[in-house]
Amino acid sequence: MSRIDDGLPIADLLDERRQLVAMARWLLGSGREAESAVDECYRRWYGLSDDERERIGTPRSWLAGVVGDLCLSRLALPDRDGGLPGAESGPEERPAGLRLSALDSLTPAERAALVLDDVLGTTRETVAEVRRLPDTGPTTPADEAERVVPERPARSSSARQHDVMAHAVRRACAEEDEALLASLLAPDATAVFDGGGKVRALVGPVHGDAQVARSVLRLLARHPRTTLDTHSVNGRTGLVVRYEQQVAAVISLDVADHHVVQVWVVLNPDKLRTFNPGRP
Repeated sequence: MSRIDDGLPIADLLDERRQLVAMARWLLGSGREAESAVDECYRRWYGLSDDERERIGTPRSWLAGVVGDLCLSRLALPDRDGGLPGAESGPEERPAGLRLSALDSLTPAERAALVLDDVLGTTRETVAEVRRLPDTGPTTPADEAERVVPERPARSSSARQHDVMAHAVRRACAEEDEALLASLLAPDATAVFDGGGKVRALVGPVHGDAQVARSVLRLLARHPRTTLDTHSVNGRTGLVVRYEQQVAAVISLDVADHHVVQVWVVLNPDKLRTFNPGRP
């Protein structure tokens, strides 16, 4: 598998998005605008071809460049009031090292350049490269997955069999035992990672017991602030992953013939809102 095909641990996915949102919020002064800019950033990431993504040496730096470019474009709109970005943010939400008193004389573009160059280490060349990217359509990885994952014949298991398999999968994941997890999967098992275009999840479905096991364990890589528990998901036992007390992923399983035949991993923060009441 390539570097991109391996995916990222949940802790990295969430930390990456949080950093991008914090940067955009500081620049734009609005939480809603910041979320919108970051969503557009990920839409552009998914609009790239596999080869284009593979050629990007440091994806997080590339994403920061895209967010910075989007913020610059929005700050340049004639109907903006031109006020100092970051007014809504407390000091703990601003990029480290920045002091508002030193930025009063800077233009919005200069402030954005300071954040990108000095704080995040993103070069002007990265931003220039981002500006040359063509716009892409609204297609998301979830849309692609729905077209790519083949229809399977209806296969089912009893509630008891399903529960036993779900707990076995949870144990294999908790122990990071790739061989055990692969043995619980059907040879033609498929996994779909639904990030909704909101986090840098795997783009397409993963096929095969060994490949699915590797990708799932990569996502659930052990982290002191990550926990994994069984939980009812769509009426059957599934898995819930928490990172810093926030539900970061929900995993549902399709079990048949004493094996898991499909794994659905929901990482889309919009779809997880019911699991995270009170969170933005």
